Amino acid sequence: MRTEYLLGKEVERVLAALMPSNRLVMRVILHTGLRISDVLALRPDDLRPHRWITEQKTGKRRFVGFPADLLDDLRKECGKYWVFPGRDPTKHRTRQAVWCDVKRAAAAFRLPQNVGTHSARKVYAVDLMRKYGDIAHVQRILQHSSPTVTAIYAMADALLAQKYRKRRGRA
Repeated sequence: MRTEYLLGKEVERVLAALMPSNRLVMRVILHTGLRISDVLALRPDDLRPHRWITEQKTGKRRFVGFPADLLDDLRKECGKYWVFPGRDPTKHRTRQAVWCDVKRAAAAFRLPQNVGTHSARKVYAVDLMRKYGDIAHVQRILQHSSPTVTAIYAMADALLAQKYRKRRGRA
């Protein structure tokens, strides 16, 4: 089952209910649109205002920026080897650990959507679409090979609204 988009107030609720370090992981995804695996693979040397990151899934390089407040919070969280260390400090936190916390937070608010870490990437895509209004531009930023996939992400807010109108019998 695919993860779904979250409305602004739902994002705030989920973030508020997360463990502080996992909240920071989600903030990075919301600000950069990076996948969870790329965020968890950040190393202390990566903490600069702007940098190139090679995405693990696609192998493509992507330029990302971190605002000063987020960068400060990341530096405070940072371990010796990883920005988000796991129980064993020589290994980074697992995707599953963050995912479980996100699921717990969403369940606490009884959100009807299937919420996961990837939901934050969809929020990022919708924000880009609102900002630029150009699906091709959003596709380049997200580095999707298919405009169809980008459309699903960038229009996730409209798809969610349509889904709930149908549930209420107002299609």
